[in-house]
Amino acid sequence: MNVFDILMERGFIQQCTHEKEIKELLDKEKVTFYIGFDPTADSLHVGHFVTVMAMSHMQRAGHRPIVLFGGGTGMVGDPTGKTDMRKMMTTETIDHNIACFKKQMSRFISFDNDAAIMVDNGDWLRNLNYIDFLREVGVHFSVNRMLTAECFKQRLEKGLSFLEFNYMLMQSYDFLELFRRYNCKLELGGNDQWSNILGGVELVRRLHGEQSFGMTFSLLTNSEGKKMGKTEKGAVWLDPEKTSPYEFYQYWRNVADADVKKCLSLLTYVPMDEVNALTNVEGSAINKAKERLAFEVTKIVHGEEEAHKADTAAKALFLGGAHGGSIPTTEFTSSDFEGGMDILTLLQQTKLVPSRSEGRRLVTQNGIKVNEQPVTDPNAQITMADFKDNELMIQKGKKVFHKVVLK
Repeated sequence: MNVFDILMERGFIQQCTHEKEIKELLDKEKVTFYIGFDPTADSLHVGHFVTVMAMSHMQRAGHRPIVLFGGGTGMVGDPTGKTDMRKMMTTETIDHNIACFKKQMSRFISFDNDAAIMVDNGDWLRNLNYIDFLREVGVHFSVNRMLTAECFKQRLEKGLSFLEFNYMLMQSYDFLELFRRYNCKLELGGNDQWSNILGGVELVRRLHGEQSFGMTFSLLTNSEGKKMGKTEKGAVWLDPEKTSPYEFYQYWRNVADADVKKCLSLLTYVPMDEVNALTNVEGSAINKAKERLAFEVTKIVHGEEEAHKADTAAKALFLGGAHGGSIPTTEFTSSDFEGGMDILTLLQQTKLVPSRSEGRRLVTQNGIKVNEQPVTDPNAQITMADFKDNELMIQKGKKVFHKVVLK
C-alpha cells in the first residue's frame, strides 16, 4: 500500500496541493520532505505528536524526513491560531529548547545512515540581509492575498504586528532553502499551516520553475472540535519530567469514547483492521480500546517498560489498591504533619489544584477522598494518624490519584 493511502486510511490527510501527483511521486521515488517545529517550549507536546507519527509512517515507507527546528522563525513567532502576539524569546532560550527537541525527536525518527536529517532554520534566517531578502522573496508576495490567509484573519481585528506578518515569508523561504540544499520537494504540517505551505510551494515555482508539493494533517481535536492535549495542569508533554509516564497513560485511558478511534488511528501503529474491531463496540467494551490506546502511545513515547508500569499502576488503583511505582508521588517529612496540615494546603502542595479556592470547591462538592474516605470539610486537618506505612492516597474525582509519602 502506498504511504499516501496509509496516511489517508488512518485519517491524517486534510489537504493536498496536488493529490494525484503527490501519490505518484511517493510511489516512484524516495522523496525528501520536511516538517517544521518552532521551539516554543523545552519539550514537544501531544499536539506535535500527530506530525511526528506522520513523519514516522513516511520514513517507514522509505522516504527521507528533514526535521526543521525554528531557530529563526521561533524568534518571530507564528501568529496562526493565536489571538495575541507570542512572547518573544531570547536566542539562548530558543537554542536550549531546540537542544531538548533534538533529544526527543531521536526517539521517534531514525537518523542513522542519513535516513533523516535535523536542520535549524536559524542557520540561514538569523544572518539574512533584509534588503536582499525583500528583493528576492518579498517581491513575490501580494499583501492583498496574504491578508486573506486564514492564519492572519483572526488577528486583524486585534492587531497584527509587522513582525508576525513576516512569518509567512520566512516559512516560505525555508521551503526554498531546503529545496536548494537537499532537493526537498514536499512540505508537511498541521492543517493550520496551509497558507504558509502554499507560500513555499509558490515561491519554489516562481524562482526555479519547479513543481513542489504541500500536504496538511488533522489537528489533534476531540469530537467537539476542541484541541486535545490539555489538562488542569496544562499541556500533556512528551518529556517525562513535565508529564510523568503514569499521567501520560492516564490521559489517554480517559479520553472520551467518541475520540478513541481517531487517537488509535493517528497516534499508534495498531493496524486499522484491529482499530476498527476494537472501536466498533458498544457500552463499556470501549474500555478495552482505551487501555490499548494508552499502552501503545505510552510505549512509543516512554518505552515498553514504562508503559507496563503505568498499566499495572492504573489497574491496581482500579481494583482498589494503592500500589504501583508509577503513580504521581510527593514526598514530605513527618514534621510537616505533626501539627496537622489542612487539606487545601496539601492539595496545593501536591499540585492537584492550582488554588485554594479550587480546592475548596472540590472538597465541598465531594470531589476529594483521602485513603478512600470522602473529605467534605475544607478545614479538615491531615495528621500523622492518617498515614499507613508512611503513605496516604489522595483521590480527585474518579480518575486522578496522588500518593503522599513520608521520607
